[in-house]
Amino acid sequence: MFKTRITELLGIEYPIIGGTMMHLSRSNFVAAISDAGCLGILASANYMDKESFRSAIRKIREKTDRPFAVNLNMFPARKRLDNNVYIDVIIEEGVPIVQTSGHKAPEEYVDRLKSAGITLIHKCVGVRYAKKAESLGVDAVTVVGYENGGATGVLDVTTLCLVPRVVDNISVPVIAGGGVADGRGLMAVLSLGAEGVIMGTRLLAAQECPLHHNVKQKLLEASELDTMLVLRSVGNTHRVWKNRAAQITAEMEQKGATLQELFKVISGDQAKKMYFEGDPDAGLLACGQGVGLIKEIKPVKEIVSKILEEATDTLQRLNRLRN
Repeated sequence: MFKTRITELLGIEYPIIGGTMMHLSRSNFVAAISDAGCLGILASANYMDKESFRSAIRKIREKTDRPFAVNLNMFPARKRLDNNVYIDVIIEEGVPIVQTSGHKAPEEYVDRLKSAGITLIHKCVGVRYAKKAESLGVDAVTVVGYENGGATGVLDVTTLCLVPRVVDNISVPVIAGGGVADGRGLMAVLSLGAEGVIMGTRLLAAQECPLHHNVKQKLLEASELDTMLVLRSVGNTHRVWKNRAAQITAEMEQKGATLQELFKVISGDQAKKMYFEGDPDAGLLACGQGVGLIKEIKPVKEIVSKILEEATDTLQRLNRLRN
């Protein structure tokens, strides 16, 4: 069903990639996404030493024999390992797929990853960035529009406009996202020329997602109007759920707060209070406008099954329009 260059390249059953989510994209959640026939992506930045990272990879393998990926984060961070340390483990453990994401192309990592036989995907937000990544030899490019949760860049181009522009300008397969939370969205990005979809926000409400139940329940009440952009003043624009922490961040930015001052609100420690203790206003939560389409908490496999059912219904409806 929906066989594309992306399903063939990655060895997955369905053209659906789980978005990488800091603090949340850990072994059990990643394995559940992959085991549902999609591609789960482990967030390497969750791990501050080689052995905990290695253990996370091995735990995924204990739970599923299906393909999975690791994300290498090139965004600014206060604490992190050198990505080459993660790459050491990735190569040693035989991880088949790597996704890079950040403010630049992964020039310093391409040769090492490709020489190890790793399939490389680069995630970006514009045509010129996609072309640069292709020129370096990546196997696929992921692009996300302005509706996307998390890093949006500064171009503010919507998914509907961005995807065909990228597809028309590169030859490697394109994975697309931004506002996609159901089967209709999957068919929409495939119709634009993408060969896979990346979904993050919808999976926040998966049973296997380690996000606290209190926050998941709040997301079910949210609409497409309940997100906002923050951190543009420090060159790291993110779309997040509109909670008290997000509003305080925006107010601080308007007053010219420095990144150091903002960290009092946006730090990972604050986010963890929300994610794992259930305080819905404690920190920032990356969240796309597609949150308004989420109506229930279900296991990943049931979410994927529903998306595929909706996609099939959408295709059949469109075919009927030809009569």
